Amino acid sequence: MLRIGSRGSKLALWQAEWVAARLRELGASCRIEIIRTTGDRITDAALAKIGGKGLFTREIEEALLEDRVDLAVHSMKDLPTAMPDGLVIAAVPPREDSRDAVVGRPLRELGPGARVGTSSLRRAAQLRLLRPDLVVEPLRGNVDTRLRRLEQGDFEAIVLAAAGLRRLGWEARIAELLPAEVMLPAVGQGALAVETRREGAAFELCRRLDDFASRQAVTAERALLTALGGGCQVPIAAHATVNDGGLRLRALVVSPDGALAVRDEIGGPAEEAARLGAELGRRLLDAGAEAILEAVYGAG
Repeated sequence: MLRIGSRGSKLALWQAEWVAARLRELGASCRIEIIRTTGDRITDAALAKIGGKGLFTREIEEALLEDRVDLAVHSMKDLPTAMPDGLVIAAVPPREDSRDAVVGRPLRELGPGARVGTSSLRRAAQLRLLRPDLVVEPLRGNVDTRLRRLEQGDFEAIVLAAAGLRRLGWEARIAELLPAEVMLPAVGQGALAVETRREGAAFELCRRLDDFASRQAVTAERALLTALGGGCQVPIAAHATVNDGGLRLRALVVSPDGALAVRDEIGGPAEEAARLGAELGRRLLDAGAEAILEAVYGAG
């Protein structure tokens, strides 16, 4: 019996159940163990203010290391780039839609002063870059909680990951999908991480769920994030695509107020994903991203 560690949110449980179904197809029996994380307990503060690294994964990884669960299923964008000793990402299954989605009214229909909610410093910064006339306010909580706040009239629109809405069957709620050219996604957005101990039966079985293109794209994005020294709650955006053995990675570092932005992109063989990500990260730092990130960390 494989024990799968997961957060208890509706989306996290959907993701864990999806992985469990794939493992059952491979002949395994599974059960899900719900583990409450620091990020689940703290709901009244902006994520960027309480430290983004491991907020939604630390307690689950501790359970893995202590052999209380055999594998964990995370949203890739929640998983810090520095892995605990003894743990690995055994699989990156095929990636869902990586785009951001607007729920409520499309951005073009929002008038000056319209209130837009988001939990993400990255989304907020890019919204201010796109539409400095909007009022962007923090919005914490699970997907259903955020949708409820919109329905209550607290916001005219909110921005969420399209993948989460699709997975929960709420695709019809999407008013607008924001292409990467308009709003670059978070590192790992739309991808799942199946984490296990470095060796053992769970690792050997889970690695069969790995998708090459999704793993290489995520590897490039996470290498970029490592090079920039960023966590999951800093204004860094990146998106990689893999086609015909080639990889293209686009990235952006933007100040929280949207006033400063540094963009660049790189391409090369998909097998060199880690090198390409690291190289693009260094280029961004040299082009002005370092000053932006120092200001963000100093303000925190």
